[in-house]
Amino acid sequence: MQAVLNFIQSTNQFLWSGPLLFLLMGTHLYFTMKLHFPQKNILKAIHLSVTPKSSVDGNNLSVFATLSTTLAATLGTGNIIGVSTAVALGGPGAIFWCWITGILGMATTYAECFLSVRFRNRTQNGTYQGGPMYMWQNGLHNVAVGKFYGLLTLIAAFGVGCTTQSNSITQTTSISFGLNPHIAGFLAAILAGLVIVGGIRSIGNVCMKIVPFLGILYTASCIFLLLRNREAFLPAIHLILSHALAPRAAIGGAAGSSLMLTARYGIARGLFTNEAGIGTAAITAAASETSHPACQAYVSMTAVFWDTVVMCLLSGLVIVTNMLLHPESTLNVNEAGLTDAAFSYLPFFGNTFLSLCLIAFAITTLIGWSYLGEQAYCYLTGNKGIFLYKVAYIVMIYIGAVLPLNLVWECTDLINAFMVLPNVAALFLLQKYLCYQVPDS
Repeated sequence: MQAVLNFIQSTNQFLWSGPLLFLLMGTHLYFTMKLHFPQKNILKAIHLSVTPKSSVDGNNLSVFATLSTTLAATLGTGNIIGVSTAVALGGPGAIFWCWITGILGMATTYAECFLSVRFRNRTQNGTYQGGPMYMWQNGLHNVAVGKFYGLLTLIAAFGVGCTTQSNSITQTTSISFGLNPHIAGFLAAILAGLVIVGGIRSIGNVCMKIVPFLGILYTASCIFLLLRNREAFLPAIHLILSHALAPRAAIGGAAGSSLMLTARYGIARGLFTNEAGIGTAAITAAASETSHPACQAYVSMTAVFWDTVVMCLLSGLVIVTNMLLHPESTLNVNEAGLTDAAFSYLPFFGNTFLSLCLIAFAITTLIGWSYLGEQAYCYLTGNKGIFLYKVAYIVMIYIGAVLPLNLVWECTDLINAFMVLPNVAALFLLQKYLCYQVPDS
């Protein structure tokens, strides 16, 4: 087993240290230019995301519900722990590269969500189903590749979307509150399961209520800390920019020894947190009630904006300003501890608050990814036995909470790598169908 783990780790290190980073960044740049910089319409996109529209039926989601469900699957540990590890391993300049990844990744998300709506299916009960699987099936007439992507998505749902998130919950509750992992896993399974069994409408409704609240709460806390650390705000920006292009030995626990190292960790963390290019956002986008692919594509694009451009940047600025003002707090902490050190300076329950945020984000990620896995399962089985999938997913929440997950993490990274290839290939092969017009509200 150790030999298998070592082989997978070596493969991941090779793929995510160069080939996939260049492929995804190249894809982001290409579609940014191909679509004439759709990021310039971000304010219009945000307006579209919050503009209420009457639903044509009760089987699909509003554009805001699809956005909330997408954010549920992406917001979380990547924005908190991922940024911390990026700074610890790549230096403050990694924040700049993470931010650039978000800016450019918005175009790729637009492309994959546009094509997903363009080539989605409608079931007999009126429910829309889409994603890279249907792009390959309906757009490229290749069911085999569609099923391959669907299988990878299903495996990833049980990995990164389920077991790893539940394990993060038990680790946090064990360290912060001394809660037994079995109890924490059982509670997480019950809480998430009550939403999951309700289906797409239940998932969408819960995500609409919880995800914006969590995002606003975490963002407000970051802004509060930045105001508290305001004397270090401009020096922090200068430090991030100077280290982004000319890395050197950093302060506190950060590394930043080379440009390649800084760019690698910044880009990798950005790609992992917003999933642009992996294709998962396209699956949720297809469930939208909208009949206009461009409308949903712009709305889905805002998920990357909120996730990486805003929240990852705020997390990074909080970490760096704290490093400048309180360098002693960042000494002798692990790679994931820089955010925890910064939040310890909240005037009330700082570390407890961060732990609760991590737990809440992990639960919403469990819920969001359950839908992604369900759609992959439906594609592979022809919508048969959906309840069995839901039961298996809920059981895996508990199992993941009490198992060591080194191998699961490594396998998930490898599966994500394989998901990129068919999704990006479909984008290039179907690019002639793309349209970047801005729809009316």
